Amino acid sequence: MPPQTLEVRPRTPAPPIDIDRFSGGGGGGADPMRPGTAPASIAVWLLVASVTILFAAFTSTYLARRAESDWIVGPLPVALYVSTTLLLLSSVVLEWARRQGGRGRLEALRWGLGVATVLGAGFLAAQVAAWRQLAALGVFLSTNPHSAFFYLFTGAHALHVTGGLLGLLYALTEARRAPTADLALQTVDPATTFWHFLGGLWVYLFLMLFVL
Repeated sequence: MPPQTLEVRPRTPAPPIDIDRFSGGGGGGADPMRPGTAPASIAVWLLVASVTILFAAFTSTYLARRAESDWIVGPLPVALYVSTTLLLLSSVVLEWARRQGGRGRLEALRWGLGVATVLGAGFLAAQVAAWRQLAALGVFLSTNPHSAFFYLFTGAHALHVTGGLLGLLYALTEARRAPTADLALQTVDPATTFWHFLGGLWVYLFLMLFVL
């Protein structure tokens, strides 16, 4: 019998391991163009936390001073009703715009973002009108303790609203450049979160100063 020869076949290389399947990066149908947690979103929540701590400190001082016997609530400027309406309306329009962006309607997102920005600017203008109304009545920072806290609260809030407006303007600029609604939302989402926070903060300040 002739000796049998052993045939050696080359090994087929194993397919590469898809690391993303196990790490969660890009797997499961996730959109790689829109990460779940953007650095801008983290920064906004840190900003919200810091502003909350600031106004919590203001509130504790306000409540302690309000307990004194000489506390007198000052007049309520009519312009504050206008400013409150404009700020809340801008928040509603902005949320509508964000929802439109979630449905892929980029033009509606841009339009709503622009309207919300204009309404936010109107809020600042109405706040200035409220300060002028108080000045016409002879109510200034040093008039009484309530007026001092009023100017402190509204002035600090107006500064943060100015920053929020800059964020909305930046988001509007990016939304006009973005080719898709998903890319635009990467900037719109953090700006919307901070703007909603400012709206809620203003309602809290308004109630504390003139209602509660």
